[in-house]
Amino acid sequence: MSTTRQASSTAGQGTAALIAALVMAVGMGFGRFAFTGIYPVMVSDAVLTVHQGTLAASANYAGYLAGALLTAAVHPRHSRRLCMLALAGIVVCLGVTAVLNAPWLIIAMRGITGAVSAVTMVAASLWLLQHRGHTSGAPLLYAGVGLGIVLSSEMLIVGRAFDLHSAGLWWVLAAGALILGAIALPSLDARPVDDSGTRAALHGHESFPALGAGRLIALYGLAGFGYIITATYLPFFVRNAIGSIDPIQVWALFGLGAAPSCFIWHAIHMRLGTRRALFMNLVLQAVGVILPVVAPNPAGFLGSALIVGGTFMGTTTIAMLAARRVAHTMRVSILAVMTACFGIGQIVGPLVANAMYAPHHSFSGSLETAAAALAVAALLCVRLTRPNSVHGR
Repeated sequence: MSTTRQASSTAGQGTAALIAALVMAVGMGFGRFAFTGIYPVMVSDAVLTVHQGTLAASANYAGYLAGALLTAAVHPRHSRRLCMLALAGIVVCLGVTAVLNAPWLIIAMRGITGAVSAVTMVAASLWLLQHRGHTSGAPLLYAGVGLGIVLSSEMLIVGRAFDLHSAGLWWVLAAGALILGAIALPSLDARPVDDSGTRAALHGHESFPALGAGRLIALYGLAGFGYIITATYLPFFVRNAIGSIDPIQVWALFGLGAAPSCFIWHAIHMRLGTRRALFMNLVLQAVGVILPVVAPNPAGFLGSALIVGGTFMGTTTIAMLAARRVAHTMRVSILAVMTACFGIGQIVGPLVANAMYAPHHSFSGSLETAAAALAVAALLCVRLTRPNSVHGR
């Protein structure tokens, strides 16, 4: 009987993790990152200029920062309702964007969508990791971001095959988000479930020296700046360099790398500890960011998409678990502070890229700056002195 109950609980938690991943796919893959795929189409349609697209991207990241901070104190018992509201909000935001023509309205709507995306991410994390107590489901949860990027990208490619302009593509995204949300909603269980049996499996990294809160916050902010230029402009700066390949396919490759990476980096974290796992993650990510500069050819662009896509959510998967370990060293929520710093990095990134693009019409300088930021973040993982205990900084 005990074995049967345990098997049933495990299956139920597996389903919960999948549902949370779908919520994440809608909020992040469709609501937040699909703009990267549709951005070149909006520029081609003369709906936005490159500069206006940059402002729209930064507005989205600013909204994300605001949404994350506003929901930082939400109790887990309210997470199910918050997931429902956020899913509906994403569908509405995507649909409204389809009917907007004025650039300033699109920029404002991207800000609102960013805030709702943040609510979706916070709500899904709270529901699965705290309300359901299924902390071992974290890799699948964050893999939902990559899943959403792949699904939304493929929907955009199909839409382009039917010669849809950007407005039609936004409607396609709204329909896709509605379908995924409808699948997820019935399984969003309000009952809390204890998962103490699987929670112990997450503690493998705790046998290694911890990374101090200050360094963790700083490197996470640098990581937000480091990846976001590639994540914002990748299809745009490859559109004339990869022949017959649709730039949106390159963006799909980015998401294809992100989906399994959460499991891979989680396993590395458990085996090698926070410092070494994050160091490897950030160094590899820096290589992916700089690759289009040193190899401005199809192989370089595709390699960049796969490497950066295969590391950026890995950073989050590692850092969120690492933050829980040192949360007691701060009087304020370390997750809220980390989210804020990551958000600031994401806001600054597109602005820096736009400023550096204007004089030479090249993204090389901004990509070099981003790679340097990731290299500095990696150096923050290096232990300068031997700690007296596993909790040393």
